[in-house]
Amino acid sequence: MRYTKEIFDILSRGGFISQNSVSQQKTQLYDAIEDDYNEYLEYYKGIGFILESGNSYYYFTRTENKVDLENKIQRMAEWIDRVDFLKVFNSTFGPGFTFRKSNIMEQFANDIELKEKSGGLYPEEKSLENKVESLVKDLEKQGFVEMENELDGTYKVTSAFHYIEEMIDCLTIYETEDEQ
Repeated sequence: MRYTKEIFDILSRGGFISQNSVSQQKTQLYDAIEDDYNEYLEYYKGIGFILESGNSYYYFTRTENKVDLENKIQRMAEWIDRVDFLKVFNSTFGPGFTFRKSNIMEQFANDIELKEKSGGLYPEEKSLENKVESLVKDLEKQGFVEMENELDGTYKVTSAFHYIEEMIDCLTIYETEDEQ
């Protein structure tokens, strides 16, 4: 287990280590975890972190108290809106997909539904450009996208995006009928 510190530095901040990362270091860390998963699992468990594996990505979880859980649910609601927006932008938006901020801005000109979906995103931001900027910044901060080409501003969606998709898929919303 050579990379315990490097892995901890990424995952302890809520990040992900994805198999299809643009970063050679992250793919190297992914391979190291893949090779010695049980050893890393036990090591991090000893310091209060649970190493979880997803669909071609790794992340940490911890036992949450009720207040933290409520905050997480609120953040999840925001991510539902963001993912909904991204799927309206392009239904194939997911791991391996590449895009530029300008692609999203161009889509606004022709897509009424995308304009409607943008209304709920980042209400503090007034312009569509600022909303897109904030969205991409949050995607990058969470490790769901990485800059693939700085020259043309191309981003690549990482395998970690499966995490948010799977979380949303796990939600079950029950409709209740009003009794009259």
